[in-house]
Amino acid sequence: MKGSYALYTVDENPNYDQLIEEYAPLVKRIGHHLKGRLPSSVQVDDLIQSGMIGLIEAARKYEPSKGASFETYAGIRIRGAMLDEIRKGDWAPRSVHRNSRKIADAIRYVEGQTGRDAQDSEVAKALDMTLDEYYHHLQDGVGSRLFSFEDLLSQQGEREGELVGGGSTPFEGLQSDHFRQHLAQAISKLPEREQLVLALYYDEELNLKEIGAVLEVSESRVSQIHSQAALRLRARLGEWGDSQS
Repeated sequence: MKGSYALYTVDENPNYDQLIEEYAPLVKRIGHHLKGRLPSSVQVDDLIQSGMIGLIEAARKYEPSKGASFETYAGIRIRGAMLDEIRKGDWAPRSVHRNSRKIADAIRYVEGQTGRDAQDSEVAKALDMTLDEYYHHLQDGVGSRLFSFEDLLSQQGEREGELVGGGSTPFEGLQSDHFRQHLAQAISKLPEREQLVLALYYDEELNLKEIGAVLEVSESRVSQIHSQAALRLRARLGEWGDSQS
C-alpha cells in the first residue's frame, strides 16, 4: 500500500508512512459508514480512494503541537475528501436541487410571516401544491437531503480541521465558533419530532427503518421528516449566512 502513495511522501513528517499504514482502516470505516447514507450510485471504492487522499494530506499537514489527536484530525480530512468527490460527481438531478431551494424558500417565507415553525400544510400551500405533492417532493430527493445535512456538518468539521492543521487566521476561528453555535441553536429550535429523527440518525446511528420502528411510522415518513428538518435548517442557516455577509 505504501508504494502506491510514495509520491505523496514528504520529509517534514518522519511518521508519515506509519500514519498511513496505521490509519488506512479508518478510511474504510468512514467510507462504509458514509455509503450507508448515500444513493446506490455512489460507489464505496470511490469513497475509499478519495478518503486515502484525505489521509495522505492529513499525514502531511498534521502538527501534534496543535493539540488534537491525529485520528480526530485525519477523520475530518478523510470525510471532507470523500464529500468533495461526491460534490464533483453531483449525482442529484437538477430538479432535486431546484425543488430543495423552493421548499427551503417557502419554509423561510412561512416562518417569517408566522414567527413559528412552518407546518407541512402551510409550506405546501405556499408552494401551490397539495400535501401529497409536497410529501412526494420531500421523498423524491431524500438521498440528496441526507447528503446535504452530512455535507453541512462536514463543512463545519473541515473548518475546524483547518484550525487544527494551521494556516487559518484568528478571524476564521471566530467565524467557525459562530457557525457552530448557530448550528447548535438552529437544531435545538427544530420541532421536537425533527430533532428526535436527527438525534436517532446521527447520534444513535439508526437507519431510517429502525427510526420508523421507534416512532411507529413508516420508513418513508421518517425520510420525509428528515428531509424537512434538513431543509428547515437550510432556510434558517441561510438567514445566518446572509447576516454575516
